[in-house]
Amino acid sequence: QVQLVESGGGWVQAGGSLRLSCAASGRTFSLYAMAWFRQAPGKEREFVAAIGRSGSSTYYADSVKGRFTISRDNAKNTVYLQMNSLKSEDTAVYYCAAAMTLIPGSTWSQYNYWGQGTQVTVSS
Repeated sequence: QVQLVESGGGWVQAGGSLRLSCAASGRTFSLYAMAWFRQAPGKEREFVAAIGRSGSSTYYADSVKGRFTISRDNAKNTVYLQMNSLKSEDTAVYYCAAAMTLIPGSTWSQYNYWGQGTQVTVSS
């Protein structure tokens, strides 16, 4: 099993940046594809970004491509989401997710483990 704990959320003005972190427990972190999802009030949870086991493959939603960067440090059991040029529509609770799969997907049901979420608020 994997336990995930997100951090780094907060309030930022539009155009600003934040970096989210997700720390994973266990010694098998490198076996998991990792992803970030987000959920805004009244909306469904949506895919943001994903990264393969080694970190060499990354995937992004069109809405964040070019602004967000996902990365991972397997030695630290941590995945990151660097968010630049933030917009008010990026306001949401951001969730870290893990799946023991070779190729990460963009559907939330593909992920077995979830963090508790961290709030990101972007003020315009």
